[in-house]
Amino acid sequence: MKTNTLIFGHRGYPHKFVENSLDGFIYAIDHGVEGLEFDVHLTRDNVPIIMHDEKINRTTDGKGKINDYTLEELRQFHLKDGQKIPTLKDLLIVANQQPVHLNLEFKTNKIHYPHIEQIVLDMVRQYDLEYPVIYSSFNLDSLKIAYQIDPAQQYCLLADHPILHAKELIQKEHLAGLHLNHYQSLDNVKERIWTVDDPRKQAKLLAEHVAGIITDNFEEAERVKKLFEISKSGVGKLRQTL
Repeated sequence: MKTNTLIFGHRGYPHKFVENSLDGFIYAIDHGVEGLEFDVHLTRDNVPIIMHDEKINRTTDGKGKINDYTLEELRQFHLKDGQKIPTLKDLLIVANQQPVHLNLEFKTNKIHYPHIEQIVLDMVRQYDLEYPVIYSSFNLDSLKIAYQIDPAQQYCLLADHPILHAKELIQKEHLAGLHLNHYQSLDNVKERIWTVDDPRKQAKLLAEHVAGIITDNFEEAERVKKLFEISKSGVGKLRQTL
């Protein structure tokens, strides 16, 4: 029972490493992760860096908003395990020519950094990536701006609520799919579901043939995927054994 569902490491591999850390990304790529999901902000001097929050308080030994600092100033702070805050360039160098799908989230739903879309798209073009980057955001305006800059890319709307008239929205806004925290029954729509760590829920999503499952523990999800593909008893029996 082959599936085309891809497993994405949510913020890298936070089950074993600090979230959105270069070590986590490197480990995941070295161990065959199918996809990596991560978040991008801009520093005060317009350098794209990878971090989930708009502030560095939760994940580093510093305090304040990312865009209050230049990259050089941010480099004085460290993640909880001592690593430096990674830049987008750091990850692109690691992912260059590697068989990994990148899901880059424009983290612009609280702070819409001026020109972030142009800066990021220009930087990504400089690398020889195996697959086109999947761009996502909770901020539809960011996706609209990015589409105007480069209509050839994949843009997906993030949402934590049911999307009404989803197909009409996708067509109107030139979206390639939806990244949801729930599954919606939508024929011919690429859905990537976050953040799913329960193996039984993963098995159910695999049976629905979603485009992607975004998880904190990609190695466990890959195990579930392999069991699903070799299962001869159907997903119901598989879910009972997980």
